[in-house]
Amino acid sequence: MSKPDAARTALIVHAHPEPQSFSTAQMLTAAGALRDAGYTVDVLDLYAENWPPALDRDDFTSTDGYFKPQAEQQRAAEEGTLAPRVQEHLDRLLTADLLVFSFPMWWFSIPAILKGWVDQVFVMGAVFGGDYGLFDKAALAGKQAMLLLTTGGPREAFQSGGTLGPLNDFLFHIHRGMFEFVGYQVLDPVVTYGPARMTDEQRTEALEAVRESVALVAGDSQLTVH
Repeated sequence: MSKPDAARTALIVHAHPEPQSFSTAQMLTAAGALRDAGYTVDVLDLYAENWPPALDRDDFTSTDGYFKPQAEQQRAAEEGTLAPRVQEHLDRLLTADLLVFSFPMWWFSIPAILKGWVDQVFVMGAVFGGDYGLFDKAALAGKQAMLLLTTGGPREAFQSGGTLGPLNDFLFHIHRGMFEFVGYQVLDPVVTYGPARMTDEQRTEALEAVRESVALVAGDSQLTVH
């Protein structure tokens, strides 16, 4: 159940290795817009934290014999033996009313460090499965999630009939297979197309557009992906 608007919390999970990148500037702009909209904003900068991207048996206390990651996750969730770094991030995830993935699109998907975070922190038995189901029965049902991303190509390349095809085709596995799978209502993504090809003035204008888009999404829970 969501909290009153004045007490809503947003968790931004940021995945870009360069602190001076446009992607990082975009994330900071979005965080400011959310704060202005009344959110308490929690930022996880995965590269700054040197987050290990691989889910590994060494993260669990009981891995003798055949290693089945999701079974070990569920056992660890039930026994309270998740790795401390995973438990900390899981707690922050479960607290948040809005989850934002901030990243540059690499190979039509999210960077490996962010996918590894999903593998480890979307814990079976705590976020889905176990006492929870999937989709509207999962632990994060009633909460919201959105993508904040940059692309290498221009906007026209990601349209129907464009060189690459509709952007939402590439985002479907995230929207459906990650967010909706664990219960989130998916909000429209906020996208800056091709910032590397922009002038400084255009980047400034793009950041202002991000601020306006995030403010709009934050203020309207009905802006869902179609």
